[in-house]
Amino acid sequence: MDLHLAPPTGVGPLHIGMTREDANAALESLRDLSAVSEADRPGQHIFRPSGLMVSIHCMRDVLQAVELARPMDTTDRVFFHDVDVFALPAREVVARMREHTPIEAHQDDPASFVAPDLLLSFWRAFEADDDPDDEQGYYFTTVLVARPGYYDTPAEAEERLRRNS
Repeated sequence: MDLHLAPPTGVGPLHIGMTREDANAALESLRDLSAVSEADRPGQHIFRPSGLMVSIHCMRDVLQAVELARPMDTTDRVFFHDVDVFALPAREVVARMREHTPIEAHQDDPASFVAPDLLLSFWRAFEADDDPDDEQGYYFTTVLVARPGYYDTPAEAEERLRRNS
């Protein structure tokens, strides 16, 4: 299955802003019923046979963010435009993302990157761009899609509201 990141809307059937009930149903629609994982937690996350994890984050019964974790094989793929975010080396993902949107290293974790205008957030355990055998650093491990402002502090949220008014 191919999933396409569409920030700030969501990914696949999961739409930021939908009710928790609808998000749970959309999450269930992504489950492979022929290979249900014992690690699945209804209303939280599912694991597909490829190892792809799809996790939902709700607050006040509204879907705020969707996080996906890198699959172990290419049965499931995750794209942003033409960028396969888990199959390409992290350094290449960042370079190709810059063709579409500003993206910057996270201020507290230089191995991770955020495209703040969308909001897409890419994470890996540590920065190890030169060793493809070290998958946890060479490739991104997770990607999160949310509305811009998801990571804002209260002061930043107030400033964002003021700028957008």
